[in-house]
Amino acid sequence: MPTNISPLPPTQTLPLAGKTILVTRAAGQSSPFSQMLTDCGANVIEMPALEICQPSTWSELDDAIANISSFDWLVLTSTNGVEYFFDRLFTKGYDARSLKNVKIAVVGEKTAQCLEKRGLRADYIPPNFVADSLIENFPEELTNKKILFPRVESGGREVLVKELGAKGAEVIEVSAYQSCCPKSIPPSAEVALQSGTVDIITFASSKTVQYFCELAKQVFGDNSIDNYLEGVCIASIGPQTSKSCRELIGHVDVEAVEYTLPGLTQALIEWGVET
Repeated sequence: MPTNISPLPPTQTLPLAGKTILVTRAAGQSSPFSQMLTDCGANVIEMPALEICQPSTWSELDDAIANISSFDWLVLTSTNGVEYFFDRLFTKGYDARSLKNVKIAVVGEKTAQCLEKRGLRADYIPPNFVADSLIENFPEELTNKKILFPRVESGGREVLVKELGAKGAEVIEVSAYQSCCPKSIPPSAEVALQSGTVDIITFASSKTVQYFCELAKQVFGDNSIDNYLEGVCIASIGPQTSKSCRELIGHVDVEAVEYTLPGLTQALIEWGVET
């Protein structure tokens, strides 16, 4: 019988065919991105360069949750922030109804989608998927507004708190989760780095750049990492991550125009077509 299903294109026609890509996303968060790259023909090796876990203390977040009705806004800048905030909210015996008078601002499409899975829609999503855009386009006057900002325990950018405060807001920062460096490298990633078969390394945050460089010492020793990665395409999700790549690795070859994983995939597709 005739069929309307078109045959799959040969592997060699895919834009990333023949490329080996090392993906450094946080443990447990890399699979959808890896699948996007695989669908483009790449050979993907996962090397988690980040682990997410609970903060060293819950006390600050618990105090904020107990006084949640006193806040005007809840600002969430990552899926980790959403997951850990709401898990703790429910653990303490509250639910989404406790946020009925609190507006929610999120940074990033994935963060908004994660929030929607919790049955809530963001009141404000900035036009660009970076914290700076949230500040520049905030939808209301911030003078005397009280804002709750659950965030990574250490190492996050300070610009959001500083600029919101400069506009008159009272910003309460609380540790909702922390990130740390994994203790080891998967054998497949270690072999690929040692043999020089990696064509591309992707980074979705500055922390993954930092921790990748720490982990790479297990492969390259204390030698300068940029010497080993000179011919490797370094791909970044956005400007801040690119800054870290330049500082710690020495170069950036691809930067996403849209600061999302699909945006990074698209940037790699365009790079693959050109090379």
